[in-house]
Amino acid sequence: MSFDQIRLDKHEGIALLTLHRPDRMNAFTTEMMLEIVAALDECDADDGVRAVIFTGSGDRAYCAGADLGQGAATFDYDKRTDKAALLPDGMAASPVAADGTIDWSHPLIRDSGGRVSMRIFDCKKPVLGAINGAAVGIGATMTLSMDARLASETVRYGFVFARRGIVPEAASSWFLPRLVGIQNAVDWCYSGRLIDAAEAHEKGLVQSVHTPGELVDAAIAKARELTDHSAPVSVALTRHMLWRMLGAPHPMSAHRWDSRAIFARGRSADAAEGVSSFLEKRPANFTVSVADDYPWFAEFEDTPPYS
Repeated sequence: MSFDQIRLDKHEGIALLTLHRPDRMNAFTTEMMLEIVAALDECDADDGVRAVIFTGSGDRAYCAGADLGQGAATFDYDKRTDKAALLPDGMAASPVAADGTIDWSHPLIRDSGGRVSMRIFDCKKPVLGAINGAAVGIGATMTLSMDARLASETVRYGFVFARRGIVPEAASSWFLPRLVGIQNAVDWCYSGRLIDAAEAHEKGLVQSVHTPGELVDAAIAKARELTDHSAPVSVALTRHMLWRMLGAPHPMSAHRWDSRAIFARGRSADAAEGVSSFLEKRPANFTVSVADDYPWFAEFEDTPPYS
């Protein structure tokens, strides 16, 4: 499908998803959110895509945060006319009733950045970020559910929410402390200060730092390292198991899931091929489809409803 605010280019197993509003430093909009979700749906359904890499258009910014074109009403979603596309037919246009009560399950309340983070979290392909410049607000938080973040030397991360009178979004209160520890998360989110590439690397927010001209190639090389020699369904299932078990209450949850997964994958053509190719000292040819044959275990993977 065609997109207006992103670009999606596929080449030799890699999908490059580029945030494309260079005149606005790739600032985030409702339309961009819907296009990112649609692009990831497309990539999950395409067995030719082994990994997805996010980057930004131009050399100034990955994403400078929410588009502030609505001025003081930017974060007052009840007043945002651009969010009408999120409303099902027949639903009230505002979550606030005439008597002042609020319907907290209303789609206009649900955070758009969180929709992106949750869609990346649910992706069946590895997702990497080639963060090429300013990554502020949602430009920072949308990257947290990616499997790896590679940064340009010019990167400036900013969790600036408290400076704008709001709070961290995009489920970042779950992701950020798990990546960098609660002490660093507190420092960055309370102060809202900008974080350069060196600090982001030192504290574990980004995996590596590169010159601007080498960044995307380095991300592609990393994506190939993660996927070239592994069974796509095994990578997809492993991705979900690792991320979801971060919040599991007991290791028995992991034991129950990986027991099921090993049994399901052990019966697949991929498992036979993995062993045969090793014994025969040749590259494996994995043929099982992520789109069609992913072994879904609902008790571990079904997403709780938003309400």
